[in-house]
Amino acid sequence: MAAPAAFALKGPWAARLLRSAINLSCRSLHISAARNEAVVISGRKLAQQIRQEVRHEVEQWVALGNRRPHLSVVLVGEEPASHSYVLNKTKAAADVGISSETILKPASISEEELLDLIGKLNEDDGVDGLLVQLPLPEHIDERRVCNAVAPEKDVDGFHVINVGRLCLDQSSMLPATPWGVWEIIQRMGIPTRGRNVLVAGRSKNVGMPIAMLLHTDGRHERPGGDATVTISHRYTPKEQLKKHTILADIVVSAAGIPNLITADMIKEGAAVIDVGINRVRDPVTAKPRLVGDVDFEEWRKKRWVRFQGRRVMKG
Repeated sequence: MAAPAAFALKGPWAARLLRSAINLSCRSLHISAARNEAVVISGRKLAQQIRQEVRHEVEQWVALGNRRPHLSVVLVGEEPASHSYVLNKTKAAADVGISSETILKPASISEEELLDLIGKLNEDDGVDGLLVQLPLPEHIDERRVCNAVAPEKDVDGFHVINVGRLCLDQSSMLPATPWGVWEIIQRMGIPTRGRNVLVAGRSKNVGMPIAMLLHTDGRHERPGGDATVTISHRYTPKEQLKKHTILADIVVSAAGIPNLITADMIKEGAAVIDVGINRVRDPVTAKPRLVGDVDFEEWRKKRWVRFQGRRVMKG
């Protein structure tokens, strides 16, 4: 297991790498005070900014005579979506100067064989970041596998120690999507202290960590948003959901339900961040396509008033 000092130096690169990759799928809507209308904040542009920062940090580290950081990814089975996700992660690694490898294993691998592989990667001093792509075959216990990854190499932030540190407002590895949402909010200057937030979705890897980041005390070791957070889920009636969203200054949707959030559900001036991923059939081409949780086209037509009289992004 790597020393704590190595964790402090190398861990943030791997974590930020994944945050920059996930930002590519974040779609954020906010008010433009100059045009009084809904505008799209590009997650792709923010991801490019973060990658530039990480690339600079990596090159500085290497220039000091240190070994280039290395990320190992374990991919089990032939699920196309998983292969696509892993390819994007390794491309992002290469883009910022982090070396990576993808270790392919058949879906028939036993749980013990997988745990043995993880143990070897944990002990390998040449591996700085390690992730096991989910989901795994049904015969493998995902929680046991996630807890087998050394916490200091756990770039997904799924180990129970990292989850616990998150709950205690302590510094830890954080899941990529929640940290991507946090980066959007911080970099766009969207105020959170004392504001109302609605998080749609309660998954342990996305919805719940987002809620934790936004509601916790900003004075602690890992600063939080000091917001009042409401969480909805699949059993929240649509009419009840609207009662909460209409009061929210920030809405983050991670429910995995197409068109869950419509323009009539949001008050003027609110920020909406969409990290939902859904596969639907295009009504024109009949081909499958990916959409979020927000009715995006309806949002583009919605005109808003100024958000508390302050400009939050250039229109």
